[in-house]
Amino acid sequence: MNDITFQFIETNGITMHVASAGPKDGPLAVLLHGFPEFWYGWKNQIKPLADAGYHVVVPDQRGYNLSDKPVGIGHYVIDALRDDIIGLITHFSLEKAIVIGHDWGGAVAWHLASTRPQYVEKLIAVNIPHPAVMRKVTPFYPPQWKKSSYIAFFQLPEKPERRLSEDNYRVLDHAIGLSERPSLFSCEDVQKYKEAWGRKGALTAMLNWYRAIRIGGLGSAVPIAMPIPYRLIWGMNDRALSKKLAKETKRQIPNGELIFIDDASHWVNHEKPDIVNHLIHEYLQR
Repeated sequence: MNDITFQFIETNGITMHVASAGPKDGPLAVLLHGFPEFWYGWKNQIKPLADAGYHVVVPDQRGYNLSDKPVGIGHYVIDALRDDIIGLITHFSLEKAIVIGHDWGGAVAWHLASTRPQYVEKLIAVNIPHPAVMRKVTPFYPPQWKKSSYIAFFQLPEKPERRLSEDNYRVLDHAIGLSERPSLFSCEDVQKYKEAWGRKGALTAMLNWYRAIRIGGLGSAVPIAMPIPYRLIWGMNDRALSKKLAKETKRQIPNGELIFIDDASHWVNHEKPDIVNHLIHEYLQR
């Protein structure tokens, strides 16, 4: 990780903390983390992409870690999250970017590619369906209701923050499996995550991504269409998102590929980094 540099970028009315690596004249690859991670969630992908010649840019997204945390759920609607990344892309390049997103970062990536495709060269999404597909399928697919029940809990004021912070962030730690999987996460990794979660206002800002769904309509104004070629990588054992959402994304948006990875969960980019890195590199080299 010694080759990574850090800076603060002004974009869309906020200051965003950004990690970057690789040659500055290489093709721009923007990696977007999800909940409850931060730029460090892509630690296994940054160096391989940089070594392959890409200019890798990995922000702490709005509300996370060292990036700004504006107060109020209205600042976390999907259009604002998208526009943060447009500002980032235009800061680093006069051309399009490769955009790779996991979880919520993938939702932002899908939304960007669907509504502002002029900024995206290729899209890779990891364990996240197209938001409009999720909106369309979930109400009619009971198995997903239980998987999504935590989202309803996150809508409550204050109580989720207390729950997530108690016992040294035990719930968030367990959600990723940080302390439980020392083969994947070192003590230093665990500490970095807990430092990010402990920053002033971070938990509320992170939860506001979910709370803003009710006013920003995750995918509500976006047709199920996507002009950008994509690859969807999916860990088969995702406890939060059904495989049906992945299959429906591929069925309803046919100009892409869906690849399932066995013996992997929602956190496939941590669990199977060699496979994920190969699938990313192979797709981008076409």
